[in-house]
Amino acid sequence: MDLTGKLLIAMPDMGDPRFEHSVVFLCSHGKDGAMGLIVNKPAAELRLIDLLRQLDIKPDQPERGQMPVYFGGPVETARGFVLHSSDYDSSLHSMEVSEVFRMTATLDILEDIASGNGPQRALLMLGYAGWGQGQLEAEIAMNGWLTTDADPDLVFGPSDGGKWEAALKTLGVDPLSLSASAGRA
Repeated sequence: MDLTGKLLIAMPDMGDPRFEHSVVFLCSHGKDGAMGLIVNKPAAELRLIDLLRQLDIKPDQPERGQMPVYFGGPVETARGFVLHSSDYDSSLHSMEVSEVFRMTATLDILEDIASGNGPQRALLMLGYAGWGQGQLEAEIAMNGWLTTDADPDLVFGPSDGGKWEAALKTLGVDPLSLSASAGRA
């Protein structure tokens, strides 16, 4: 099973508070493991302008710096990733995840966003979520995650607090009907 380009939806009994009510976009998934970005956990009080200042990049318009920065996951939290629409490809390297999603982790995308030449839709993350060989499959088998297709309107949508519920609803699941404890049949 290859879940690249899909969404993981954390179940209520996840057990790891960093992933509570998380929606994770999987950038890659294969026999060696998986890498994803949490798309619904903005970092408190952190905006793109804060990162641009540290990198000596000046946005050509102040509102460009108001983009929120997200907690992408607990691995390499000082490293930046941009999940974005396919209308942009970095001159250095963008990873094609699917027909509609790309992921870029090079500085030029921040410069392009600051100058208005970046992707039409984007989420900026610090850190990522990673799983070793077989780890994600085991977590799914233990009812830790549900999976669904990644809808760009849900991923890039403005309601971070509502993304978990919206992702569940794409599966026809009412969040109120989920049990905080699960078992295996």
